[in-house]
Amino acid sequence: MAIVSFLVSLMGATMLLLFAVRMVRTGIERSYGASFQRVLTGQRSLSQASLVGVALAIVLQSSAAVALLTSGFAASGMLSFPIGLAIVLGGDLGSALIIQILSFKLDWLVPLLLAVGGYMFVKTEARKVRQLGRILMGVAFILISLRFLREAMDPIRDSAFLPAVAEYLARDYMTAFLVGAALAFVMHSSVAAILMCVTLVQIDAIPFAAGLSLVLGANFGSAFIPVWLSRGMTLSARRIPFANLILRGTWAVITLFAANLALRSGALGDPQGGQMLVYAHLAFNASLLVLALPVCMSFQRIMEGLMPDPAIKENAEVATGLPASTLDLANIGPPTQALSSLKRELLRMSGLVEAMFRPVLGLYKSGDKDQIRAIQDLDVEVNACLSGIRSFVAAIPPEEFGKANAKVARDMVEYAIRLETAGDVVAKRLSVLAGEMGANGADFSNEGWMELTRMHESILANLCLASNVLISDDLESARLLSLEKTELKRAERDSRKRHLKRLQSGSTDSFETSDIHLETLRALREFNSHIAAIAYPILYLNGQLLETRLIEDMPQEQLET
Repeated sequence: MAIVSFLVSLMGATMLLLFAVRMVRTGIERSYGASFQRVLTGQRSLSQASLVGVALAIVLQSSAAVALLTSGFAASGMLSFPIGLAIVLGGDLGSALIIQILSFKLDWLVPLLLAVGGYMFVKTEARKVRQLGRILMGVAFILISLRFLREAMDPIRDSAFLPAVAEYLARDYMTAFLVGAALAFVMHSSVAAILMCVTLVQIDAIPFAAGLSLVLGANFGSAFIPVWLSRGMTLSARRIPFANLILRGTWAVITLFAANLALRSGALGDPQGGQMLVYAHLAFNASLLVLALPVCMSFQRIMEGLMPDPAIKENAEVATGLPASTLDLANIGPPTQALSSLKRELLRMSGLVEAMFRPVLGLYKSGDKDQIRAIQDLDVEVNACLSGIRSFVAAIPPEEFGKANAKVARDMVEYAIRLETAGDVVAKRLSVLAGEMGANGADFSNEGWMELTRMHESILANLCLASNVLISDDLESARLLSLEKTELKRAERDSRKRHLKRLQSGSTDSFETSDIHLETLRALREFNSHIAAIAYPILYLNGQLLETRLIEDMPQEQLET
């Protein structure tokens, strides 16, 4: 009975720990996710890139999240392999620093974090304040879960079961290593897995030697997480997680044998306690960073040899990396197959629009005419996607499809129209404005350029979120996308007001570029509105969106006035 109680308590504490770590990461991503692009892609030296990785891992509470962000930017060509690998290696060290911070006795903070965080999340409307409240509550839940984890061990601490398992793991360090690797991968969080190992050593549930092997295994297992999560990305994106896995796995195995040999020979003395295990975890990641950073440049050639680019690509993939259309009018199939085909084509269309939009702000600085023409050429492909989707939906037999499926198909066509219009905004307005900037040799003021850059970053994040909504039909993500649309409207309005104030103060740069700045703001806002339209059907279906904002049944005399 004690074993059952232990397993239930352990599972509950573990799930709370995983939820809390995700809660913190979600709050930070929703508040500041759009700024990560500028931070990640602005690095030029390996040492600076590794420090950025350390900081981002501490902020996101996940080295896997840093690796996935890095892989995404590498896939889009915005981040080189050496810089990306340095960021990921720094992220591993940052994840280790999180363990050090959370291993302190901070139970006294829990009531304060819950009170302040709960008030900010429940009682305020400002998005960033609400997400800060989410972050504070998440940290409190992490501390609570660690306390539950310690208490879960009490029923079996004096039983024969735990000492037997602990002794076996201490004796067979390879098994302990593999258990730690599996634990980190299954939990999908190295922070949660290693915190559990540290807690077990702190309460003397397992000896230090077993804990060290578990932690080294967890370090190895955590490197598999971004490899698994990036499996659908392009080769340029997947090389970085695989390189990290090779480096991290090799060093973990070497350290495992060396540390256990030193422990058994007495060369390391008799280390004890959870804090010593945290120091060992920090030492492992710091030494890996120091040893691996100098080889980041040369490791690129090794990974390109191990994972070479395909020799032949389809024409449609050359410019965008996206596959050609899979819509087949001769093989519409049953409703489920047809709707899946439409979703794939919409994702492809969204990728084309993103490929047009991503570089457009940089053209305001460079004025590269060839790149402007390339963006405008992509608009032809976007238009072709819309034509294909219309033809596919028109060919669907209505009597076999049903009313509900027919409505879903119509919603997809409407979103395709929105995406096509968004592409027109880029090709016929933003790229034209960029060409005018280059022709005139004008520059925005520093404040104005920063405002446009932040809006551009926010829209890129919304593009990613819109794709997630399209795939998952998730209500929470749809609500978030709608809220982000409101935030971008506010940002556009605030930027317009600040621009007018700069004109009143006599700013020469603002005066010369005033028309282009204001038109760019309007175009960015319109582009984002089209992207966010994917959320509307989901919100309507769940009663989360009203047909109109107008107050109903207003007295006639008020209407007349």
